[in-house]
Amino acid sequence: MQLEGRVALVTGAGSGIGKASAILLAQEGARLAVLSRTESQIIEVAETIRQNGGQAMSLVADVAQPGPMQQAVQQIIDQWGRLDIVFANAGINGMWAPVEELEPEEWDEVMNINLKGTFLTVKYSVPYLRKQGGSIIIDSSVNGTRMFSNTEMVAYATSKAGQAAFGKIIALQLARQHIRVNIICPGAIYSEIGDNTRSRHRERIRKRIQYQEGIVPLTGGKPGTPEQVAQLVLFLASDASSHITGTEIWIDGGESLVEG
Repeated sequence: MQLEGRVALVTGAGSGIGKASAILLAQEGARLAVLSRTESQIIEVAETIRQNGGQAMSLVADVAQPGPMQQAVQQIIDQWGRLDIVFANAGINGMWAPVEELEPEEWDEVMNINLKGTFLTVKYSVPYLRKQGGSIIIDSSVNGTRMFSNTEMVAYATSKAGQAAFGKIIALQLARQHIRVNIICPGAIYSEIGDNTRSRHRERIRKRIQYQEGIVPLTGGKPGTPEQVAQLVLFLASDASSHITGTEIWIDGGESLVEG
């Protein structure tokens, strides 16, 4: 029980990496606040945690909206009195298109959820993390940090690069308050994030360079799983990573080394 007595917030917790991470953190003793825009999903996740002997509360909020996010964090404090771990995971792929065909509102949608949402999640959590120290984990991507061959992901990759820079800056800012900040960069992972992907004229963008044995060398092309990413989240949330901050960790089976 590596996280006994601690309280964790996971955004985008209704499915995929967020769901797997919330369940694993709860198994290790943390009380979980699971947050999503989709109420039915997080109710199910919270119930799964409780059925397995854990404690969980479900929070419905749009991470891009300041008021609801501030209220969500306050609900955690009102119920459990503390906050120790924050996994800023919520995000979308958005529109993939040539830059001249990407509409301003499509750009804004991705930036609001992926980048502004990360900022707001951290902003409203820090006053409570500061009281005893803690861990912030930001879910970025191989795209925009070590891989740029997915050229159709103009807004997505830019938002992910921004998350990585944001994480490093605040890691230094918050270090004296004993708050660690790290950035995970998943590659191809089995996840529902593809459900919110839209594309326009991708055929006009140059073909991606392909690895002859598949794009994930470690597995011969097979994507990773949310549960594998959850193990990394647990490591960064726990005392096992107590001297690690401001660090990007790629979890992609070597994909970004080939497709960079």
